[in-house]
Amino acid sequence: MARLARLAQQTHRTVRFDRRGYGVHHGHPGPFTVSGNADDVINIIGSRRAVLIGHSYGGNIALAVAERVPGLVVGVSTYETPLSWFDWWPKNTPGGNAVTASPEDAAEAFIVRMIGRERWAQVPEKTKAQRRREGRALREELLDLRSEPPWNAPGVTVPVLCGRGSRGLDHHINASSRLAEMLPNARLVTVEDAGHAAPVSHPREFHSLLVAPHLEGNGTLTLTS
Repeated sequence: MARLARLAQQTHRTVRFDRRGYGVHHGHPGPFTVSGNADDVINIIGSRRAVLIGHSYGGNIALAVAERVPGLVVGVSTYETPLSWFDWWPKNTPGGNAVTASPEDAAEAFIVRMIGRERWAQVPEKTKAQRRREGRALREELLDLRSEPPWNAPGVTVPVLCGRGSRGLDHHINASSRLAEMLPNARLVTVEDAGHAAPVSHPREFHSLLVAPHLEGNGTLTLTS
């Protein structure tokens, strides 16, 4: 989310949120759930008003926060957020692969499914070790997301922009459309020629379509990924 954050911080205070078990927080004891990560975001927000931008899994965290503290959330944007608890969500996704792997192998299984074995082989060993450390958090997050809905749709009353890429996978495109239909105050937004990594590949378009509409006259922007 760094490229997107650089655009947002030109006009607003911007915070990039590192989830439990990832990056510098790889030693976090957990629990590795949407609810636990939502607790962390709420602590970061404090008493300030915020716009929440959630890419992929981060969208579920943003929606959970919006349900719990609607008075502090100006709006939410999600991008290709997984709805893994529904029966129609496919089992053979990268996340599905990771769930069936051991905690030690979960992160590698997830990334290999996303980028392919050949590209994974080119990743530096130090980076591979960092990703493998995150396997326990990733696996527990994905299992949690398959067990029950992490938020209640009627309770998310703030404005929500549900983003997807025109080059997204079928289940991501489908989920984004369904999410826009489920939420009481939501609109579907498509980033043209973008896939799942739109914040990296199309940061300006992402900002224009999914960040800027929330920001006029508002204060803090909090990014979650």
